[in-house]
Amino acid sequence: MDLILWRHADAKDAAGPIADVDRELTTRGLQQAEQGAEWLRRQPLRRVVVLSSPARRALQTAEALRLPVKVKSQLGVGAGVADLLGAADWPDNAGTVILISHQPALGRLASLLLAGTEADWSIKKGGVWWFTNRVRHDETQTILRAVHNP
Repeated sequence: MDLILWRHADAKDAAGPIADVDRELTTRGLQQAEQGAEWLRRQPLRRVVVLSSPARRALQTAEALRLPVKVKSQLGVGAGVADLLGAADWPDNAGTVILISHQPALGRLASLLLAGTEADWSIKKGGVWWFTNRVRHDETQTILRAVHNP
């Protein structure tokens, strides 16, 4: 299974009556989302499923891929590592799952996958971390295949 963690791109600050979930991407954020999507489209991904937080900034980031997007409430603001793993069906999914979500959950998941414990790692806005899960010699391995930052 391939698991791609994609943090939403740069978004406008919450101001006035705009709720956090309604914050939109900035001009810079739209460029970051397009750069991330362009990079992902060049990768040899198979059976891709795109899952996004319901937050507007995450959906705008996901839309840059121009693939069908499934909105998952468990990927929203305030999500935890277990929520992200459950939504992705890690490590049992047979294809590629792209999760578009938020900090600190994405960084904590990256830490868990690489170091075996949750820690407050930072994934840059618009950043993409690509993990692969495989079995070699009866041992399950998690590999960080790539990191792409805008």
